[in-house]
Amino acid sequence: MEQIALAAPEGQYSLWALFMQAGLIVKLVMIGLVLASVWTWAIVIDKMIAMGRIRKAMDRFEEVFWSGQSLEELYRALAEKKTSGMGAVFMAAMREWKKSFERGAKSPHSLQTRIDRAMDLAIAREMEGVESRLGFLASVGSGAPFIGLFGTVIGIMTSFQAIAGSKSTNLAVVAPGIAEALLATAIGLLAAIPATIAYNKLSGDASKLSARLEGFADEFSAILSRQLDERSAKQAA
Repeated sequence: MEQIALAAPEGQYSLWALFMQAGLIVKLVMIGLVLASVWTWAIVIDKMIAMGRIRKAMDRFEEVFWSGQSLEELYRALAEKKTSGMGAVFMAAMREWKKSFERGAKSPHSLQTRIDRAMDLAIAREMEGVESRLGFLASVGSGAPFIGLFGTVIGIMTSFQAIAGSKSTNLAVVAPGIAEALLATAIGLLAAIPATIAYNKLSGDASKLSARLEGFADEFSAILSRQLDERSAKQAA
């Protein structure tokens, strides 16, 4: 008979019932964590698709760039298109190259420096777009467990208040508050774990993209440097 008296009504401890029974603060904590989790997944999906497109665009550009097509032809072909990734770095360098010669640049060293700086700025702008909103994932990954823990503390405090009010340590009095506390902790972990894994994965992918852009910039800088040396040699002759 005692076990029947202590048994909870059917559905009392379902997730929805626990949420509805929770106090206002715990509800706000849960809602905030759920919204953070939803936004986390939206960012993850968007970034995975965007990085996949960038990698494919880089592969296509490298194929065209190393196909033997002249730099002038490639520049004219990309001038009327919206470029990104390696294309944006290439266009930044070529614009600086053309502007310098149009203005009668005489110092190959200063021209090389300006081209390298233009490519560095283009890489920085590209990576700014790639790495945008990754900070949110890091914040959710590090902060969500503590926010969930805050909800846990509030739920346990509610349990103690219920015990004090009823002057009973009956399981039926203690269990709801503890269950609410555990639910807040679980939601915090559900938000934090995917955010942390996604942040590490996407940060690694962003670093690889940055390395590819910097590698291309170095190779292209070497190509332009050789052309500058050839121009200087012809002018000297």
